Amino acid sequence: MLDTAISERAAHLVDPRNVETLDVLGPVVQFLTSPRDGEPCVMRGTIPPGVTVPLHSHADPETFIQISGEIEGLSQSQKGFVWVSIRPGDIFHVPGGAKHAFRNLSTEAAVMILVSTSRIGRFFREVGKPIAGESRHSDPPSAEAVQHFLKTAAAYGYWNATPEENASVGLSLT
Repeated sequence: MLDTAISERAAHLVDPRNVETLDVLGPVVQFLTSPRDGEPCVMRGTIPPGVTVPLHSHADPETFIQISGEIEGLSQSQKGFVWVSIRPGDIFHVPGGAKHAFRNLSTEAAVMILVSTSRIGRFFREVGKPIAGESRHSDPPSAEAVQHFLKTAAAYGYWNATPEENASVGLSLT
């Protein structure tokens, strides 16, 4: 068996049952690869039924590969914002700086693979709450957790829409 220092830099299988798991204000993020500078960060994200990811943007590109369930992703064009259905097998790409959001209007969890930067991974670590074991249920985020999220996002240079801007695209934050 390889020692830890060598095994982290060697090709290896990832056991998705034994990875760092975080509740990020409702959605769950699991690190399939750790955030390391100069390497992509690969995560599995789960958006529970009825949960939204509010309108936001950041310099980091993200590519989402839908595995199961169905969600809607918000895209912006010259004609304005439009919701796009994302189903298993679909790939939703968000270039750096693009405004986007997600909503799960279905009755089942939506699971996707997310490929992004190590910076996004570090951000999730700073704002997420560790989840141990098989528990995937979380309480609604506290006001303190939301404020910590917004303060940390601002420190990273990430933009978050106001409640009014979210409402204008069909998202309620209550």
